[in-house]
Amino acid sequence: MTNVSRRIRLGIFDHLDEDGLDLSQQYNDRLVLAEACDRLGYHAYHLAEHHCTPHGRSPSPNVFLSSVAQRTKQLRIGPMVMLLSLQHPLRAYEEACMLDHLSGGRLELGIGWGSLPIELGYFGVSAESARELYSEGMEILTRAMRGGTLSYEGQHYRLHEVPLAITPYQRPHPPTWIPVSQPGSARAAAEIGANIASIGPASMVRKSTDAYRACNWRGGAPLVGLLRMIVADTSEAHAYSLAAAAYDRWLTSFRVLYDLSGVPAPPNLPPTFEAAIESELCVVGTAASVRSVLIDHLEQAGANYLLCQVAFGDLPLVAALNTATILRSELMAGGGP
Repeated sequence: MTNVSRRIRLGIFDHLDEDGLDLSQQYNDRLVLAEACDRLGYHAYHLAEHHCTPHGRSPSPNVFLSSVAQRTKQLRIGPMVMLLSLQHPLRAYEEACMLDHLSGGRLELGIGWGSLPIELGYFGVSAESARELYSEGMEILTRAMRGGTLSYEGQHYRLHEVPLAITPYQRPHPPTWIPVSQPGSARAAAEIGANIASIGPASMVRKSTDAYRACNWRGGAPLVGLLRMIVADTSEAHAYSLAAAAYDRWLTSFRVLYDLSGVPAPPNLPPTFEAAIESELCVVGTAASVRSVLIDHLEQAGANYLLCQVAFGDLPLVAALNTATILRSELMAGGGP
């Protein structure tokens, strides 16, 4: 077992993209998956926020996560990310406090402004204003976590001596997460003591993780996350068959708003399953081959936390559970995180 596998933690990343099932059934299946990952010793379950798209049927992640909290005991939970561009930061703070208490101090708070301008536009928020709202919202959220009364004067928000009636369960505050795609955003995350999550080829991610670690990280031992869509099975042919169909379904959901609006999809979006494998977005195969590839990606990327997207597209629940079990066996040292 390599040094990486001795240090690695596993988490689940989920979009709740449309899988062809009734929405209630999909929610129930994901709760079953979360329960299984809790038993398997996964570190956390992270849920994306999307709006008006089949790419993500969890527009209010904290609502779903409150159910996950009640169905699990050790699994940490959190949005990845809560969009401060679409929610008043004071309300975001109060929701975070509630979820932290409901989970017994298991909240992992991901924060961002949103990567899809089309979704933000439905709420009358431009890409430019989204960044401004995020910047001010982040400052307000940071101040609120310190407790006491809350005051702030900015372009978008003005708060004067707001009494904070509730505080987080975790002190001084829950761990925070920021998605990063370049060294500059990685350095900014390090400066505020946040963990980071990245996606992309490992060699590109390494530029961000090196910049992150070069800063004086003030929050203790950081988690440096790398996202991969993963399907593992005893049969490589069966794994590829499942993953190819599921990726096509996921890709169709991802493209819906872009096609509807006549906007080109992101240039780094793999247009085929084969391209997704080549670009390192998807890792598919037997337990041994998946383990080898993932450890290589983690070493190259300088990551110590694998964000496993084991449920995507129309993958059956049994396939997601099987992959989660295999990953636990192959990558968790001593059977634990």
